[in-house]
Amino acid sequence: MFDWNDLRYFLAVARHHSTIAAGKSLGLSQSTVQRRVNELERRIGRQLMARHPTGYRLTEFGEMLLPYAERIEAAVGDFELRTKDTARELAGVIRVTCPEPIVYRMTKSSLIDRFHARYPGLRIEFVTSDRYLDLSKGEADVAFRSGDTEDELVGRKIADSIWAVYASRAYVARHGQPARAEDFSSHAWVGFDESLSQHRAAKWLSEVVPNATMSARHTSVLGLVSAVKSGIGIGALPTALGDAEPDLLRVLGPIPELARSWRLLVHPDLRRVPRIAAFFDFIIEEREALKSILTG
Repeated sequence: MFDWNDLRYFLAVARHHSTIAAGKSLGLSQSTVQRRVNELERRIGRQLMARHPTGYRLTEFGEMLLPYAERIEAAVGDFELRTKDTARELAGVIRVTCPEPIVYRMTKSSLIDRFHARYPGLRIEFVTSDRYLDLSKGEADVAFRSGDTEDELVGRKIADSIWAVYASRAYVARHGQPARAEDFSSHAWVGFDESLSQHRAAKWLSEVVPNATMSARHTSVLGLVSAVKSGIGIGALPTALGDAEPDLLRVLGPIPELARSWRLLVHPDLRRVPRIAAFFDFIIEEREALKSILTG
């Protein structure tokens, strides 16, 4: 119907009763103010003000519209203030927890650099641990996690967590390659330490190969990858890591029992904090790029 910006000129003339004074208050020329007010009147189809010897005065129609224009001006001012407040809030550190191998893959990609470029006032700080960090206690702000999680956390699925059984080329050359699950008992295995006996990979191995010959046990996924690469045994690994190693062969899988969803999680109290919301929404937007990082 009309240009909302023209309300500024209407309000300035209404307050100063002069196009010259209105122009000075807006940092514009008198002719610009006059032209914009005339354009507003033309689009509305009614006269808003009339020139008198003592200056401009609003018409009856202009007086009726004045409070509505003032409300729009106030709303725009509030909008600008909130925008500036949000910009100030988009500063600080976002502590992200995820498995150590994923940290390497994320930083190797351009994902984090793109986030920093979009939000120069924010910085990602990775926090890694052999255990799930407690977001409700503030041990981290955001988590990339697969498997079971606390019910109180909220989040979104961003990719699939897929596992398969791998062996090094050297191991296969010496011991052959298992063709099916029934062959597993005749091979040496690499698995998790007792401290991670509740991990789904540890439970799966104890069910499929209850009397497995263990050649090494580790407390981290990276330890499993290193051990399998050394050729001392076969082991279940995330496909994102196993497929990325040229010295490893996928001998069986994916294994349905080990499949889970990768999720981006946050405590509900933090979900709408501007810096957390910015990272959360950015990651959801970048889900396609994350699939290659998390799934392989």
